[in-house]
Amino acid sequence: MTVFYQMLFRSVLRHMDAEKVHRLSFAALRGVTALPPVANAMGRVLGPREPELTVHALGREFPGPLGLAAGFDKNAEGPAGLAALGFGFVEIGTVTAQPQPGNPLPRLFRLVADRAIVNRMGFNNEGSALVAERLHHRSGTRRPVLGVNIGKTKVTPEEDAPADYALSARRLARYADYLVVNVSSPNTPGLRDLQGVERLRPLLAAVREALTEAGRPELPLLVKIAPDLADEDVDAVADLALAEGLDGIIATNTTISREGLAASTAQVEAAGAGGLSGAPLKRRSLEVLRRLRARVGDRVTLIAVGGIETPQDAWARIRAGATLVQGYTGLIYGGPLWPRRIHRGLARMVRAAGYRSIGEAVGADVPATPGREPGSAAVAANG
Repeated sequence: MTVFYQMLFRSVLRHMDAEKVHRLSFAALRGVTALPPVANAMGRVLGPREPELTVHALGREFPGPLGLAAGFDKNAEGPAGLAALGFGFVEIGTVTAQPQPGNPLPRLFRLVADRAIVNRMGFNNEGSALVAERLHHRSGTRRPVLGVNIGKTKVTPEEDAPADYALSARRLARYADYLVVNVSSPNTPGLRDLQGVERLRPLLAAVREALTEAGRPELPLLVKIAPDLADEDVDAVADLALAEGLDGIIATNTTISREGLAASTAQVEAAGAGGLSGAPLKRRSLEVLRRLRARVGDRVTLIAVGGIETPQDAWARIRAGATLVQGYTGLIYGGPLWPRRIHRGLARMVRAAGYRSIGEAVGADVPATPGREPGSAAVAANG
């Protein structure tokens, strides 16, 4: 099936509008998995089933460490179907307080030579009220571990951002297994300015208060940061996470950089502005992860995303300190069996390294600090 998908991609899909392909393929997946017996069968075949891949993190049990990053299912239309492809968890969103159409079309482009995607979607979504209603109607059905990613409504002034995020948090808290504050998309004007500690701190405080009001004060709260932050700003976010008791950091979002691409200048210019994801993000995303791990140790759960294409890529992130990993562009270029290939490869690496569980490998490549062995927290959690 992998060979068939690659042939289909090269001969047909790559020549079609990227957003149209996304809509059609996602609709097809939802249609197929609408029948519970089909979804259950797919999950049994494609889902992570090796016991050594089970991860205990953020107060939840994940059947496998690879999840689907935010951006694919913005409106919680098919998390169960996506889990049936073999993901250990699914993160929906980004969801904003008010519905918004996003940026004008076209806004999603492939750079095939780089195995990359450029998007300037602009947080197009139906709004947190409707998404909450959809999740409420499906609350009695089986679903995967679910992350909810929230962002700022475009028309909301920066000074009102805390209230904007808090409204979405209040509406969606009861349906999430963890909540992500997205302050790192390049496609909403001024959003990345909220990564500054002086603006991020009151925003997180407002979200925390909203979670308490919603009866979920214990809900794990994470922040997603950009790869384009200067090293000292990465350190500042890490220090803030420790000071404010954040549960996790997702590293990293898409980049605005266009350095070192194989695509021609004309192709890059045709794609235009937006966030770049995929293979070109691999090096910087790993650098940011390593810097975060050196700063926070195992006191904050780190989720790695950006340029993960192979089991080796995922394994490197885990050994660098990530408890969980995510992908999106890897699925687009790798096809529907990609999650299964990643998990199967990781299981082989865990066994080859002599570990009982993948949690023992978390931070294995990070120099030990006094009183802490690499992977110690993960071992305890998985023990």
